[in-house]
Amino acid sequence: MTIKVLAFAGSPRRNGNSETLLDWVLASMGGEPEVAIEKVPLTEANINPCRGCNACEKLNKCVQRDGMDIYHDKIIGADIILLSSPIFCMGLASQVKALVDRAQVFRSRKYVLRLPIVPPERKGKRLGVFLATAGQNWDHVFDAAVPSVKCFFHVIDIKDEDISYLMINGVDEMGAIGHHPTAKTDAEKLGRSVIAELKKRLAA
Repeated sequence: MTIKVLAFAGSPRRNGNSETLLDWVLASMGGEPEVAIEKVPLTEANINPCRGCNACEKLNKCVQRDGMDIYHDKIIGADIILLSSPIFCMGLASQVKALVDRAQVFRSRKYVLRLPIVPPERKGKRLGVFLATAGQNWDHVFDAAVPSVKCFFHVIDIKDEDISYLMINGVDEMGAIGHHPTAKTDAEKLGRSVIAELKKRLAA
């Protein structure tokens, strides 16, 4: 069985620190057999902000026609979803926040319309990964971003215990993460461990 990996690169700056961190994880995952990876730069995904109209509570879909038409089904179909973001002003980059907000359609489906997100047999067999980088060295620099990330994963039926995190601070300038003493090793280890965990669950 092929494991479907969907990765969203959330920085408005291509090939920066957070995307590099994502690429290391994906390279590690791609080294495992039967893994299919799709990487989506959100700068190219044409995902508009949520309008807050709540029409999805009745329609079971968004009224906007944009890139989310494509990624809606890919999110549901993926076995592993990765989300990467730099920290801007103590929170997610706006491109990532737009994706998170557009997951409102899943919230409406799950909690208002009481409809399934994925079939029962796939529950507990999907994993999420959040990767982030920040320029500041503060211990609390990621604190405001994590609740939004958890919300995104919860509404697509990925529970807290099924989310992995790798968050690296103190990397501000372009390419700074390449000089971090553990980031690459940690990213590669995370990629392998997430694939191994999913294989174990799928075999159960």
